[in-house]
Amino acid sequence: MFDHLRPATIAAAAAFALLGGCATLSESPQQQLELHTILDHREVAGVGCLLSNDMGRWYVIAPGRVTVMRSSKPLTVSCKKEGKGSAAEVVQSRADTTSLMGNVVISAGLGYFVDKHSGAGYAYPQVLTVLMQPAAAKDEEAGERPVEAGIF
Repeated sequence: MFDHLRPATIAAAAAFALLGGCATLSESPQQQLELHTILDHREVAGVGCLLSNDMGRWYVIAPGRVTVMRSSKPLTVSCKKEGKGSAAEVVQSRADTTSLMGNVVISAGLGYFVDKHSGAGYAYPQVLTVLMQPAAAKDEEAGERPVEAGIF
């Protein structure tokens, strides 16, 4: 009855059955994030931010949106605006519970290892709020203030 099926077709069907819960097959390896920067309880616009993980680096002007590659590793966020302040934070990725359950039920956990390596089964929070530290006051430039010296 099934003699007409080729071995490659059977192997492909078996692979899809085993990896059915695998996020690598069902989810995008990319994720869109929204980034906001806060200083003294107010949002600061025009802040340049660099986001990076083991899959790449991305630049965005906050507030703004950026598309990053998913990873099981943390996302480092570094922001700075001249004269205002800077920030550096690390955001942990979290396993996507829906793909995790699919991996356990359908693929007996095999898809979990594939997703962990590719990062597809992980996600960062969709909205990131980075708290900035105020810029340090610069020392007064030489010659801006008259020298206060008494006459001898």
